[in-house]
Amino acid sequence: MTAIIRVEDLCKQYPIGSENAYHDTLREVLTGALRAPFRRTNGRKSSTTDGSDDTFWALKDVSFEITPGEIVGIVGRNGAGKSTLLKVLSRITEPTKGRVQIYGTIASLLEVGTGFHPELSGRENIFLNGAVLGMKRVEISRKFDEIVAFSELEKFIDIPVKRYSSGMYVRLAFAVAAHLEPDILIIDEVLAVGDAAFQKKCLGKISSVARQGRTVLFVSHNMVAVKSLCTRAILLKTGVLVEDDDPARVVNQYLGAGRASRAETVWADPMQAPSTPAFRLHSVRVRNDSGEITSELSTREAFSVEIDYVNLSAGSALGATVLLYNSDGVHVLSSLSNREPNWHGRAFPKGLFRSTCYFPGDILPEGRFDVSVLVWANNYTISHREDYVVEFDMHESVDARADYFGNWSGVVRPLLDWETQCLEASETHRD
Repeated sequence: MTAIIRVEDLCKQYPIGSENAYHDTLREVLTGALRAPFRRTNGRKSSTTDGSDDTFWALKDVSFEITPGEIVGIVGRNGAGKSTLLKVLSRITEPTKGRVQIYGTIASLLEVGTGFHPELSGRENIFLNGAVLGMKRVEISRKFDEIVAFSELEKFIDIPVKRYSSGMYVRLAFAVAAHLEPDILIIDEVLAVGDAAFQKKCLGKISSVARQGRTVLFVSHNMVAVKSLCTRAILLKTGVLVEDDDPARVVNQYLGAGRASRAETVWADPMQAPSTPAFRLHSVRVRNDSGEITSELSTREAFSVEIDYVNLSAGSALGATVLLYNSDGVHVLSSLSNREPNWHGRAFPKGLFRSTCYFPGDILPEGRFDVSVLVWANNYTISHREDYVVEFDMHESVDARADYFGNWSGVVRPLLDWETQCLEASETHRD
């Protein structure tokens, strides 16, 4: 079958440094060109494409083909190049080297509100997005009621979208992208903003789109969705395509990458630590009930996850979230520090802080678990998520199993109290 997307030796390079880290939107390119004759070099090397220290390769020699009707999952850790790849395919940014051939129309859902004009209403943005996708007005009108019904925004469709919440943005953006019948639908993790019911609805629509012969590129940290929804998966690592195969195999390789036990991650170099203008991550670790840093835990013992971070802006109110995933990529649980009594809601001074999440014993089954963390500031308006930053193995204790040695299924494994009563004892009793 003829490919609908063909990528050959694709490379994307970005300059590094406060004066050189320009993005390649039209406005920033023009601004950079005007400033260039007046910018002082201060003895720094100019940005080149030779892989020197002042440049960063987000993609390196990536090649693949996608045929019509495929649902292709793109997985990889943060910084692997997933979003950069989708931006190149969506023609938002130009590649540094290589070639991309696309045969058909594309609808991209890369960031909340991308392609929306904030001053226009939801109704007007539907027609605007449709026109951008090359749809005729009569075609958009034919699909309009279906789009609005899917988004569940009938009451708000004539309100300017600048007043929409992030979840409302996603509802409308996905409804437009999926219903205006593009040949290729590109989705980058934004479905995580919606509620569970709407996510399920979107995943069902993605399957429906693929059955109609259209192509879907799907980036998600939900490995269960990737395995169940996609017909194929691509694994990226530091900008390099390392696997292109069956989704189950790719997901297993992704989750198993670097499986040496990691109970602690420390960013000793502040320049390499994940950060925002408000805070910088310092370290994450797992401790057992005795306070030891370890990746080997018993199902019966309590344990904790510590998140150390540096507040960079005096007066910010910070907090943290722990997200737990099992070896199948299933999201087991999340916990926020917004019930912490000492600092939640208060202004933080600059400095190093630690947020600790405590887990009771007898809650998780045996198996391997990955920990992702979020640090957020100022009522959740600023946040950074670091995925699979530490991990641990949970080992079943013998006394918890009693005389049962089979598989203990389920996402969580609480040891619950039971009581059995004899209601009637009689040898002659019959049911």
